[in-house]
Amino acid sequence: MMKSIRTNAAALAVAMCLSVSAQASSDKTLYEQLGGKESIRMVMDDFVVRLKADPRIGDQFAATNADRLASQLTDQVCEATGGPCKYVGADMKTAHEDMVITKAHFNALVEVLQTSMNAHSVPFDIQLEVLSMLAPMHRDVITVR
Repeated sequence: MMKSIRTNAAALAVAMCLSVSAQASSDKTLYEQLGGKESIRMVMDDFVVRLKADPRIGDQFAATNADRLASQLTDQVCEATGGPCKYVGADMKTAHEDMVITKAHFNALVEVLQTSMNAHSVPFDIQLEVLSMLAPMHRDVITVR
């Protein structure tokens, strides 16, 4: 009986520690979970390089300044995830209105972003949060229905 109480007490202590640890990590903003602005910028730099090279959508970004785009994306993701940045670029509808963007283009962009996040070891659950936050933008980005 005494051994059972000790075992249960130990199991309860471990469970409480795990619960506190999980709660501490969930108390972090998505921005913090991504590693802050520097980490977001590294992903965005990688993303823009891959985006420009992607045969499905690279032509859409051929004339785009890579550093400027990566900087704007960094600020946009930083702000949207709870960071201190302020995105000052055009809204998504205005930024894409003169482009020919289909649902296939948008999906390719998402795949490239996932590849970049994987390359920088962004955990899958964090990737899903980022993608779910960005998904509603498709309404303003897709110009060909």
